[in-house]
Amino acid sequence: MSELLSAIIMGIVEGLTEFLPVSSTGHLILTGHLLAMDMGSDRIQVFTIAVQTGAILALCLYYWQKIWLIIKGLPKDSVSQRFAVNIVIACIPAIIMGLLFQKIIKTVLFNAPVVATTFIVGGLIIVWAERRQSITRVHNTEDLTVLDAVKVGLVQCLSLIPGTSRSGSTIIGGMLLGLKRQVATEFSFFLAIPLLLGAAVYDFYKHYALFSAFDIPLFSAGIIASFITALLVIRWLIRYIASHTFIMFAYYRIAFGLLVLITAKMDWIVWKA
Repeated sequence: MSELLSAIIMGIVEGLTEFLPVSSTGHLILTGHLLAMDMGSDRIQVFTIAVQTGAILALCLYYWQKIWLIIKGLPKDSVSQRFAVNIVIACIPAIIMGLLFQKIIKTVLFNAPVVATTFIVGGLIIVWAERRQSITRVHNTEDLTVLDAVKVGLVQCLSLIPGTSRSGSTIIGGMLLGLKRQVATEFSFFLAIPLLLGAAVYDFYKHYALFSAFDIPLFSAGIIASFITALLVIRWLIRYIASHTFIMFAYYRIAFGLLVLITAKMDWIVWKA
């Protein structure tokens, strides 16, 4: 029961944070430490990636009409073809970097001090990005060029550092590159579908020998919790960004990062399982 409860909690944390610029991986690492999970084990790391599929399924459900129109238009519609090509192009840099440095990232960077530091740095970058004068030149996802996709894809590579946030790097990076806030957010959402589903399948394939039928309830509980929570968050976030900036998330990142560093320094919480 304790493992099942931990799986549900991890799923809720994933659903809450996957599409916000606050880093779902960073929150999962810290939550795992608090739950005394061995975050360095391959089994737990595969689980943290697997629960992302729940959030991605929620995203697919929310955008199912647009996804279907894109798929249906691929044979003949140039707009659908261009959008699909941009998604593929933007995914390539992160895939290459992830394959090259996956082992180093998991063994060296999956720890609380790194996550806390990147929380703070990322928060400061969001504050700077929101306060600077910028020119918006891309007002629809259909207007994105191949060069835009390449640039967003390169910025997305920063999210390989735990605590940076994939959503944060692509949304804020997209805005800095001239994308309208809603366009950067939607493009970030669509980038997540092939990237995170692919990562989950790849990681599970590499480590499937570690699992048995007894793990099915744990994975199912985490994925379902992630799905339900993410669906609520997506609906809320789309409405929120229509009239708000991301400053609130920046302040949260900075405060949370400082809290982790202070509690670790004072030995109030041992951020290591």
